[in-house]
Amino acid sequence: GNKTENTGLERGLGLKEAVALNMIEIVGIGPFVVSSLVIRAMGGPQALIAWLAGALLATLGWGLSHPAPGAASAVTGRPAPALTVHTFDGQTVAVSDFRGRPLVVYFWASWCGPCRAEAPVFAAAAAGSPEITFLGAAMEDSDAAARAFQARFPLPNPVGLDADAGYLRYGVTGPPETYFIDRTGIVRFRHLGPLDAPTLQGYLEKIRG
Repeated sequence: GNKTENTGLERGLGLKEAVALNMIEIVGIGPFVVSSLVIRAMGGPQALIAWLAGALLATLGWGLSHPAPGAASAVTGRPAPALTVHTFDGQTVAVSDFRGRPLVVYFWASWCGPCRAEAPVFAAAAAGSPEITFLGAAMEDSDAAARAFQARFPLPNPVGLDADAGYLRYGVTGPPETYFIDRTGIVRFRHLGPLDAPTLQGYLEKIRG
């Protein structure tokens, strides 16, 4: 027959309150912490439903703007987009200059807190992997601030300012963000957020060949 299992209506709630309670159960808050008194305390079922809708949209928005660290991007599997860096030692270098060598392109900024913890990880990896080039591009930054960061948290050379907003061509969502490019100039991997030593070494092993 028409069997229901522990629905809001069976708990003595009104129809609108039952709908609100069922929404709560769907998003996983759990029925055991919700009662008709809670629903009414929040301003009634309509207010609770509106709150839940906002929470769901906020969660969805966060998920879309914070993909997994190793998430692929539009550039993964394709030739590396153009990027020019004005280095702190007065040179101008481009990603295309390093064709034939594995390349790690990392986007950073002086105002990026996680970039501070990541700097020694890059420095150590670069020292231990001379066959791989590390190219650091400071984005949305001033020359003075970026140089001050470099003096305090040394990054491997070449490093400097992103000269022409190249980070936009890579689809960078925010620093730190790192791209691993093979010898043929193809972007193989993208990492969002700071890298620790074991994770970085794992990526380097994959582009060494």
